[in-house]
Amino acid sequence: MRLRVHPARGPLAGVIAPPGDKSISHRAALFGGLAEGETEIIGFLEGDDTRATLAAMQALGAEVERRGDRILVRGGRLHAPRGSLDLGNAGTGIRLLTGALAGRPDLQGAELVLTGDASLRGRPMARIVEPLARMGASIESTAGCAPLTVRPRPLTGERFELGVASAQVKSALLLAGLSAEGRTEVVSPAPSRDHTERLLPAFDVAVDVRGLRASLRGPATLRGTTVTVPGDLSSATFPLIAALLVPGSTIRLRGVGINPTRAGVLHILGDMVEAGAVEVRRVEGGAGDEPVADLHIRQLGPVRGLDISPEWVPLAIDEFPALMALAAAAVGTTRIRGAEELRVKESDRIAAMTTQLRRLGVEIEEAPDGATIVGGAVRAGRVDAEGDHRVAMSLAVLGLVAEGPIEIEGADWIATSYPGFVEDLTSLGADVEVEG
Repeated sequence: MRLRVHPARGPLAGVIAPPGDKSISHRAALFGGLAEGETEIIGFLEGDDTRATLAAMQALGAEVERRGDRILVRGGRLHAPRGSLDLGNAGTGIRLLTGALAGRPDLQGAELVLTGDASLRGRPMARIVEPLARMGASIESTAGCAPLTVRPRPLTGERFELGVASAQVKSALLLAGLSAEGRTEVVSPAPSRDHTERLLPAFDVAVDVRGLRASLRGPATLRGTTVTVPGDLSSATFPLIAALLVPGSTIRLRGVGINPTRAGVLHILGDMVEAGAVEVRRVEGGAGDEPVADLHIRQLGPVRGLDISPEWVPLAIDEFPALMALAAAAVGTTRIRGAEELRVKESDRIAAMTTQLRRLGVEIEEAPDGATIVGGAVRAGRVDAEGDHRVAMSLAVLGLVAEGPIEIEGADWIATSYPGFVEDLTSLGADVEVEG
């Protein structure tokens, strides 16, 4: 699929509700399948990645029923699937599920193969395989990547000090700890997303969180509950940035999750725009005591380039493709460092954004852990999503302030996380054409 985005003819305006949080939707589907009893999920993200996780839980024996905008998952005792578990492009799904299955008593004696598409099979899995092996897990990778062969067996709780702040690694270890004997403790070197720690207590599992340490005692049984998924801040970032780019724009984004372990993008934007351009108004919370807000965005003037502080990088890692697009149209220079994790996402996002922005005439210098971007005029042109949903959407919003239309090849990847992206952008007044 190809998108053609035309320069905005006037301000963007309107109210939209971004799709459900991708990270929480993964966890709600996975925890619901593991839990005894019934779990009701409200606001589940119907994206390719999250549906893959839900389908994997069905293949393992969970019952799934859709009732309007709600999903009912009846979990409990699992069984080995007839074939391999295909997680598509879902890195969160495969890593968390590997940890959850590594010690499951009802699957001991089985051999489970977890795989995905070509992109997922190229992403590093040793970061979970090696620490899980310390707990006694039997997991074989394919040269450090998927497919992964998991042979569930008894585990023992361990204490881990992670070298890199990673919510996926932390969560995989804590989920393995549900089946392990004794305490499993994970110490992170810096803050990372804490959706797992917030959501497990809703499933009747106690998690002890003290600063950068998270621990639980196993074996522990999850029990079904109701999960309300807030809007995804990563998805909300695209219309948010679109509004900041187009002069005179005023929009509202309803019910967005603003978890402090992933709200770094709001802090970064606070230094790039005029005071009051992004207003956060708290509303009723979501699943697992997740903080939720309506975001009110007003374009009050040009965006300023800046040196992004490394302390915000792990708290905004998924938003950096969008921030790089914003920097391309900003006044001044933006420097990003300490973001080497971007190289092992759905694509090498540093390389992908550097290549595509250069096609649009943007002055950008790639660094091993980031980039330096000189803001200015953005030319019309044809670019490629490089198999990455966030690259596709970042280039799309940049088209609103380019000198002419920007065409994005491979835009079908957007369905991974934001199936309604084109419709939402169009409802705000953007001129977007879909081909193919």
